[in-house]
Amino acid sequence: MNNIVQLTVPSRILPLEARLGALLACFAEHRRTGDDVFWLKENAELLNILECTGQEVPAEALAIHAGFYANAHDRLTFFPQYYRFLLSLALDLEALGMPGNEAARMVEFARREGLAEAELSDLQRAEARRLMGRRGVDPIRDPGLDDRLRAFTSRTATFQLPNKKAAYELTHIVYYLSEYGRRPPDLPQEALDSLHFAGLTAFLDQNADLLAEICIALRHAGQVPPAVWTAWLEAETMGFTVESGPGVALSDNYHEFLICNWHQAVTGGPLFRKPVAPGRMRFDRAARPRTALREISQAMLAMEEGRSGDWERMRARVAPHLSEEARDLLEVAAQSSALFGAYFEGFARAGRS
Repeated sequence: MNNIVQLTVPSRILPLEARLGALLACFAEHRRTGDDVFWLKENAELLNILECTGQEVPAEALAIHAGFYANAHDRLTFFPQYYRFLLSLALDLEALGMPGNEAARMVEFARREGLAEAELSDLQRAEARRLMGRRGVDPIRDPGLDDRLRAFTSRTATFQLPNKKAAYELTHIVYYLSEYGRRPPDLPQEALDSLHFAGLTAFLDQNADLLAEICIALRHAGQVPPAVWTAWLEAETMGFTVESGPGVALSDNYHEFLICNWHQAVTGGPLFRKPVAPGRMRFDRAARPRTALREISQAMLAMEEGRSGDWERMRARVAPHLSEEARDLLEVAAQSSALFGAYFEGFARAGRS
């Protein structure tokens, strides 16, 4: 009667190498076709995360891209409008261990054709410079580019208001200036404040995708993000579900899944620790309560001339107009960052006429 039978239940979590192989195969062959621009986007994002976090990818896993790599130069000559995606893919494949020198040929083609000259924004110029610079080519040759990028990041007022486009641009500027964490980006204090302000908005919006990018950018800038943000992102990452099967729909949260796991890797946590399987997969985040950001904004708007940029003064005035969930989240956000008072001063938009 004292004999206890212990059952060993096999883990559904594959070893890291197998997980990386399954993800590479999924995005390369089972979600979209190679002539779809979204195929380029998804695969470039995954490979970039693997490269910039220093993952060791088995040769047999990389081999899934051998066909693409062999024809990458020809594809670039026919689709030069996608040169940044194509260069990123080839450069990261080689950095991860793909044998060959196609990336240098492709960079030379892009230089000769002046592809970077078609870029209208400084952000895209910075990306082109970063990509082609990995093979020793500067297609921009603009000594004022970094100054303009830092000036954009230093306008803190931009990031005291909800503006996802500007916030994503902010994070990518930090990525390019820091070479994805490999060198100091030399940001002024105002730019660091901008990252905190954008992070507060993302946290209030419960936007894990954007908040993860901001926390990564803060770390690339030598800063430690607020612990509350990091803990919430860890919980959100653990909450993802992965569904596999030949017919699963692709209207999923794959990008947020990738970015949250990138954040995990940057913080030293486990990467893609989910029951991934060979074949087609979709990635879904856990259900969330309604966003507090809209509720807070509407309450502030309704106050009209009664608004104030003084958080301590407005704290008690705005609370009765919020649901319990929004009120609690606002309090957590206020406690998460010492810059919340400065952030709220701009967020309130008081005294403007």
